[in-house]
Amino acid sequence: MTKTYVLDTNVLIQAPYALHCFEENDVVLPLVVLEELDGLKRAEGERGANARTVIRTLEDLRMQGDLLHGVRLDSGGQLWVEANCVAVELPESLPENHKDNRILRVCKGLQEQGRPIVLVTKDILLRVKAQILGVRAEDFTTEQVQEDRTAYTGRVECYVAEERFKEFRKKGVALSELYLSDADGNRSAPRLTENQFVVLRADQSRKKTHLGRVCGNKVVALDYMKRSPYGVTPRSAGQYFLQEALFQPADTAPLVIVRGMAGTAKTFYSLAVGLEKMIGSPSDEYRRILICRPNAQFDLDIGFLPGDEQEKISPLLRPVMDNLEQLLDSNEHERYRDEAELRDKIEEIFSRGIIQAEAMNFIRGRSIVQTYLIIDEAQNMTPAQVKGIITRAGRGTKIILLGDPGQIDRPYLDERTNGLSYAAARMQGSPLCWQITLTAEECERSALAMDAIQRL
Repeated sequence: MTKTYVLDTNVLIQAPYALHCFEENDVVLPLVVLEELDGLKRAEGERGANARTVIRTLEDLRMQGDLLHGVRLDSGGQLWVEANCVAVELPESLPENHKDNRILRVCKGLQEQGRPIVLVTKDILLRVKAQILGVRAEDFTTEQVQEDRTAYTGRVECYVAEERFKEFRKKGVALSELYLSDADGNRSAPRLTENQFVVLRADQSRKKTHLGRVCGNKVVALDYMKRSPYGVTPRSAGQYFLQEALFQPADTAPLVIVRGMAGTAKTFYSLAVGLEKMIGSPSDEYRRILICRPNAQFDLDIGFLPGDEQEKISPLLRPVMDNLEQLLDSNEHERYRDEAELRDKIEEIFSRGIIQAEAMNFIRGRSIVQTYLIIDEAQNMTPAQVKGIITRAGRGTKIILLGDPGQIDRPYLDERTNGLSYAAARMQGSPLCWQITLTAEECERSALAMDAIQRL
């Protein structure tokens, strides 16, 4: 049975291609949605760009027919703009001058005509109000990550026969020889993905472990276990895996996705490897370290902050500065005795162009070449943004996406729709993408921070 989907503006702003995502079903745009798009078309950043994309799409459709009576979509359904439900009555508690309520009025009017209506909106409260009116409402699910795929952590613990365990460092171990074991001792074959990290245990002496990664049809030893980037030594299996992914050259591992709770040293370790490549043991792999830290203010309010681009970005990169303070002076007892000297060290790094920071708005449309690109707090990116970043990667560029899907500050995003989770799910299995999820037990911030992560 053909359904009629009524779209809210926020769906189009987040996914400007949404008009073509409903197969052979009908798509309706209330007139108020066009008004909101008109108000957003001059907005800075992604919101304005997406609004203009939708407007251009509507113009193309308008040239094919009358939008008030319906235009056929490539998906098989039709699209029309609904401007006729002005006489539909709403409860007094829902005033008609509110834009959301005008959308509800269209839904109710079409429903009274006998149409199977579904309101599609990112706004949870609008979905609640729709339910009160007896209107079916859903989130836009095209970009949602399936729940069973979010469990991928980039690592697994496997067992192998004792004799194969002893030969691991020289020969590796064939995937067919690995097995999993449950609490009852039952064995099963693991489902492994290219570049997945493996904690390998000997089946006769299970306290012995090797760390490796999936490469083709076998598990091989890590290449960079003995490295200490900028004086930092790995303290956990997760950090060894992270170090391996970050040290791999850009042509081998151009995309690294790191998820983990606050305090698991995601940003700290990424900066450490970047500085090692640029200063500690210069490899000429990268021209610079480029840092972006998207969040709600970063994209929407940067234009209202005083100063030039770098001055606007500086307050938002304070967490990055905190990590640089620790990396540029490893002596914990002497580090803060001369604040001016420490500040000069950080300023020198930026003045020499070793580290640069940019707003997400200024990366759109660029081709980033031979750059070590860190995107911190990537869970605050939309799927469209993360796609735009990854597709900007030019020759010799390595992109590191860092974030915690459980800490999202941006409206209309959640653990299943944010750009970090979206990229992790869609890029899983790619030979060019390396992923690792750091656990709460690997928190390095402080004993209090680790205790709070586990308790709060």
